[in-house]
Amino acid sequence: MIRGRLTPQRFCHSMAVAEQAARLAELYGADPQKAYTAGVLHDIMKDVGAKAQLQILDDFGIILGNAEKALPGCWHAISGAVFIEQILGVNDRDIINAVRYHTTARAGMSLLEETIYLADFTSSDRDYPDVDEMRRLAESDRREAMLYALSYTIRDLVDRGSVIHPDAIHAYNERIADKSKTNIPV
Repeated sequence: MIRGRLTPQRFCHSMAVAEQAARLAELYGADPQKAYTAGVLHDIMKDVGAKAQLQILDDFGIILGNAEKALPGCWHAISGAVFIEQILGVNDRDIINAVRYHTTARAGMSLLEETIYLADFTSSDRDYPDVDEMRRLAESDRREAMLYALSYTIRDLVDRGSVIHPDAIHAYNERIADKSKTNIPV
């Protein structure tokens, strides 16, 4: 079912994310099996095209907000969450949310959501300028890795003149506020 929905390259990416997610889950104290499952499923709607992504949202009464309408790159995550819940019958809200927020992040992420976000950012098939530093952080300090990943993503979007989803900004602000609290002398 999964392999038939993805290009060979995307299937390999999903498997790499699943393996990294299980590895990071072990380090973070999350459930490795749930992390692996969410990693396999995270891009299930990525290769079906915008029309199919929007159709499944319409079929299940999901209305995109203005931010989502402006960001077709996140449609696969939203439609993927709907697909795994409504079509595949996944009923684990944590897995569904991990798929839903793997592109934008959000404030108040669960441990599994953060694990998938970081696994997608650091999987073995990823190759971007700071990937080695990102992998080191993901394996040593999850909170710092999340802040680094969000900062990297927001900077990249600003540099490209792209819309930044409010969820990403809220996630970043939450982490900066948390970091500030821990650095205040008592």
